[in-house]
Amino acid sequence: MSLKLYLLRHGETTYSRTGGYCGELDPDLTPEGEEMAKGFAETYHTVPWDAVYVSPMKRTIATAKPLCDALGIEMQLRDGLKEIRYGEWEGKTQDFVKENYLDDYIRWMTEPAWNAPTGGETAVEIASRASLVIAEIESKCTNGNVLVVSHKATIRIILCTLLGIDLGRYRDRINALAASVSVVKFTEHGPLLEVLGDRHHIPAHLLAMPGT
Repeated sequence: MSLKLYLLRHGETTYSRTGGYCGELDPDLTPEGEEMAKGFAETYHTVPWDAVYVSPMKRTIATAKPLCDALGIEMQLRDGLKEIRYGEWEGKTQDFVKENYLDDYIRWMTEPAWNAPTGGETAVEIASRASLVIAEIESKCTNGNVLVVSHKATIRIILCTLLGIDLGRYRDRINALAASVSVVKFTEHGPLLEVLGDRHHIPAHLLAMPGT
């Protein structure tokens, strides 16, 4: 048996619905986001989980809570799983950022691995902190199933790091819709992507919701 890493993005928030920049901001899940979390728990409660690692934000904790409560698993909070820090862009719309921070925005869109939102984080910095959590999981759980509940940019950057994809292309190569789950199996040849962005656990009436 090999280690399987399940990377779950949190359920919907008001910012994931509208597309505003939300990293360090700490909104709650919307009622629809709570339904998404319950749907995940109902679908995946039969998986024999070895551990659950969670970003310490309200939206990720609330997403992990239904599963952890149902199975009596204690979630392990790790700062390394937090979302990208958007700095001065936090809470702003893309149109506002383009109008007021155009040069930084162009640099970030062109090469986000080494360029950050104004006062925020680069993809390289996110990969560095998130990789420490993945390394911890690998050292403690060489076999079995581990759930990681994190955020859109962070999950995409983790996947790029594991799969050898250029970090500067994380937005162009991988998507992570609200409450989607991706699965990576650790084999003798390295990380193998088995599932990308699955949402079959989400109630059907929510699948048309915006997933940004």
